[in-house]
Amino acid sequence: MSVVNIEKETKNEKYFDVLRNLRTKNFNRNLPFLILSNKLPKGQVYKEYADGRIEVQEVSSAGENFKIKVLKTLPAEEADLLRLNYGLL
Repeated sequence: MSVVNIEKETKNEKYFDVLRNLRTKNFNRNLPFLILSNKLPKGQVYKEYADGRIEVQEVSSAGENFKIKVLKTLPAEEADLLRLNYGLL
């Protein structure tokens, strides 16, 4: 492995450490963790909750008001795969 690859891998691991720490802080404060994904249509996000549930939500705005609609709760296996893909496990 080259020096450049090692440096890149180190930066990636630091990034994932920051994400995991932020996620833990949110859960400790009883707040959900927002996961943005370009794999979802525009206006949709994942929200993960401390109880392990991950929802796909649609967020829209009308002026200063935001409307959030839960579209789907991921099955446990799909939620775990999402966590794995985003380095959250």
